[in-house]
Amino acid sequence: MTTGFGLNNLPYGVFSTPGTAPRVGVRFGDQVLDLAAALNDPVFASPSLNPFMAQGRARWTEVRARIPAALENGPLHPLTGVHLHMPFEVADYVDFYASEEHATNLGRMFRPDSAPLLPNWKHLPVGYHGRAGTVVPSGTGIVRPSGQRKPPNQRTPDHGPSRRLDVEVEVGFVVGSPSPLGQPIPTSAFADHVFGVCLVNDWSARDIQAWEYVPLGPFLGKSFATSISPWIVPLDALTEARVPTPPQDPAPLPYLTDAEPWGLDLSLTLSLNGHALSHPPYASMYWSPAQMLAHMTVNGASVRTGDLYASGTVSGPDASQRGSFIELTWGGENPLKLHDGSTRTFLEDGDEVTITATAPGTNGEAISFGEVKGRILPIQ
Repeated sequence: MTTGFGLNNLPYGVFSTPGTAPRVGVRFGDQVLDLAAALNDPVFASPSLNPFMAQGRARWTEVRARIPAALENGPLHPLTGVHLHMPFEVADYVDFYASEEHATNLGRMFRPDSAPLLPNWKHLPVGYHGRAGTVVPSGTGIVRPSGQRKPPNQRTPDHGPSRRLDVEVEVGFVVGSPSPLGQPIPTSAFADHVFGVCLVNDWSARDIQAWEYVPLGPFLGKSFATSISPWIVPLDALTEARVPTPPQDPAPLPYLTDAEPWGLDLSLTLSLNGHALSHPPYASMYWSPAQMLAHMTVNGASVRTGDLYASGTVSGPDASQRGSFIELTWGGENPLKLHDGSTRTFLEDGDEVTITATAPGTNGEAISFGEVKGRILPIQ
């Protein structure tokens, strides 16, 4: 059995075999359990996790308890013989900026004569609304985006392909149970609404972003593509991974006070063309996913089944723990030397980026999140 996909994990995804329709499955080792057949339940015959996620926390717990017995009778399909699809229909997408190290690094680059963190950063989880329609499954090719660019040495902007294409190593949270308009979700209700966790690569065109983001924030430099992993690890699999967030000073306002510790001890790896570049630690994230959800809804905004929100770039205090090229190369000033002798400041056409992650599980067994992968394609 592949390490990380044992009985203490059991992540959900959507798969098909040759000549069959996509349906919900659970990964166990190097096999996929067909849930619709194993449990004789038509909700799992859907090409998306959304109908099952909409059934709520009690149902999620019940199904998880039935899966070990279902594995004894199958049907099980070899992972090598299935095609993995987008695991859920994305209703909305929000991206946060929850790593103090990442925000500090970018602040030092962009505002060297000012405090690296803006005054609001330690009072609320900063975020922006992304584009749900361009969230794509792992393995989807990423066409290099075009847009307006204005390097510092140019008087006026021009238009063309991004020269500073980047990645962001992130962790995503998938909403299962919706909430009504006008009713904020407290931190104590996080596990009632969030179904599970996935890996996210929020591709970023730094040159397009730098010219457009004042005064309203990210737009075309982010909206061209966001990749997610095919397996959604349920919250129930992450009991042993829960840790407190780092100390928060000043103390958050009452609506942002975590009722329980919802930091997560995830170890991530960023690889380029098959070789590891960095190892960002999610446990260092300043804001927890429960605090992100509470802030996202404190104004009365509702959430829907299939909403995705992501952590923002995960970066740690060491240079080897940075989760983006803009940090790893310090804005392009310090090119990375790769195993083949070539260098990179930002991504080149043909580069393939892979993000993986593990977490501690019960009985010392690791929880694997699989991978999210994407290759940069030239403009057609």
